[in-house]
Amino acid sequence: MTGPPGARRPIVVADDEPDIREILTDFLAAHGVDVVQAADGLDLLEQVRRVRPSAVVMDLHMPRLDGLEALRRIRDADPDVRVIVVSGSVEETREHLLAAGAAVVLTKPLQLADLLPALGLAAGAEPAPVTPAAAGAPAAGGPGRGGVLVVDDDEEMREILVEMLTLHGHAAWAVAGAADAAAAVAACGPDVLLLDIHMPGLSGVDALPVLRAMAPDMKVIMVSGTADLQAARHALALGAFDYIVKPVDMVRLTEVVDAALLFRLGPD
Repeated sequence: MTGPPGARRPIVVADDEPDIREILTDFLAAHGVDVVQAADGLDLLEQVRRVRPSAVVMDLHMPRLDGLEALRRIRDADPDVRVIVVSGSVEETREHLLAAGAAVVLTKPLQLADLLPALGLAAGAEPAPVTPAAAGAPAAGGPGRGGVLVVDDDEEMREILVEMLTLHGHAAWAVAGAADAAAAVAACGPDVLLLDIHMPGLSGVDALPVLRAMAPDMKVIMVSGTADLQAARHALALGAFDYIVKPVDMVRLTEVVDAALLFRLGPD
């Protein structure tokens, strides 16, 4: 494949989880790729028939038609389409998927940096520039302060955290879920991300590897309503900078954000 696969024909992203589809769509769109979404196996086959994509990124386990059967039907219908399969149990199924015609098999949680070369895009390709205002972000913070994105499904909590961070001199803004967070990170990557663990749809822990892959230098601080030591360890193992428990101690929060910015931005 030469050039971006979306230059002439789109890519179909198929996953039954809406937040996953939105994250992948936003990430690929930021790299100049046209994306069509599919919510299940039969929808995937319909989109392949309708748009004749250059490539497909598909979850292995989908309703209505399993991913392996969908893969076989795609290969029968269009042997030239490049199919990337994403699965949480790759080692057991990799050989079967490759034999059925998958070009690449990737493991969940998906590292987006791996997706670009799998699709024929340069791994170091820069996303299309988007102004902070276009992504809902403040234009700038105070002297020596960085941009902080708050991700929480609780509107009151979002408002409290943004107000506190703004009073502390940061440029802060908020979104309600993982998909919106991915769009904001792709558009104008914040320096620090406050990520709620327990959210509807895609949880903070599930979204963490994807968001970090989109912005490897961004520092992520997990926020949880419970003191769950196992969840904290898991989040830290996935690359979170720190872990804070609700109700949030605002003094502690600003200290952690300042520490994250010190590591992210370096000394003035």
